[in-house]
Amino acid sequence: MKLSELSNKDVIRDEDGTKLGKIQDVTIDTATGRIISIHINNGFRLSGIFSSNDEVLVPWNKIVKIGSDVIIVETVHKINNMEIKNNT
Repeated sequence: MKLSELSNKDVIRDEDGTKLGKIQDVTIDTATGRIISIHINNGFRLSGIFSSNDEVLVPWNKIVKIGSDVIIVETVHKINNMEIKNNT
């Protein structure tokens, strides 16, 4: 699967179906070539004037399922706070 295919999918929580956003970036282990985590952008940008850009970092092993339209991840409170980062 290509990164462009992943980035077109909505990322949702497994517990309640809440949409977290879309994949903006990934972290890759350069030694192994494996994806370590996905970066989800759940904010919006309006011509750079008014913006809200929150990023959620989800470890790859917390992905429950990758479907044809969505990526399901473990609910945020199930994931250790050290593994999820919110930038405001």
